[in-house]
Amino acid sequence: MTRAAEILLEQAKAAGAMIATAESCTGGMVAAAITDIAGSSAIFDRGFVTYTNDAKVAMLGVQGGTLDRYGAVSEQVAAQMARGAIHHSTANFAVATTGIAGPGGSEFKPEGRVCFAVAGPGFCHTETVEFGAIGRADVRARATAHALSLLLREVK
Repeated sequence: MTRAAEILLEQAKAAGAMIATAESCTGGMVAAAITDIAGSSAIFDRGFVTYTNDAKVAMLGVQGGTLDRYGAVSEQVAAQMARGAIHHSTANFAVATTGIAGPGGSEFKPEGRVCFAVAGPGFCHTETVEFGAIGRADVRARATAHALSLLLREVK
């Protein structure tokens, strides 16, 4: 992940971009990957770790009705998390993660499902990735790498 974060740093600097993260299942790992790189303060404003629904509402402005209707692990909530991260920071790009790292899950929301959103000026893209029941550490690591790849794709 170090190489992806290094490339992101260079791309974001060139674009004059500032980044924020809104993380649930990754618990700050995306922010840590970015801030592990020297000079990241030039492109990283802040990270929100919103593990509970209450934190998503209080810190990012996720709507209670969205949580009730779609659940925390949904693209709708991920989108509101990413938009909220931009709204509550000086960033112009944000990535959000919310998922089920495991163990556990359900018939409808299996272990390894992670919903992502990346937002920037005038857009917010969402997607869901099924990493499968590969173990908590691997789901979190792959989700972190995927979140960085989403930022790399959009921050230019």
